[in-house]
Amino acid sequence: MDKRLLDILCCPVSKTPVRPATRAELDALNRAIAAGDLQNVGHAPVTARIDEALVTTDRKVLYRVEDGIPVMLPEEGIGTTQLADFPAG
Repeated sequence: MDKRLLDILCCPVSKTPVRPATRAELDALNRAIAAGDLQNVGHAPVTARIDEALVTTDRKVLYRVEDGIPVMLPEEGIGTTQLADFPAG
């Protein structure tokens, strides 16, 4: 993702900056999706594998990236507290 775009993106709710999710973070996210244990902030189940995401720098919320486009809608955020094995910062 373009660094200039990353520099201006932030969580639409908390205004916390975001960064690309690491492979370990994506793996933890996709394990929870495969187990059927994940919901977004809007309480809808997350069922599709996520290959790219942005995470807030405080590591509280993930936003998926689809076809290179960040989906930064408040209700589409995924709270990381649902991920028992989310890697430590």
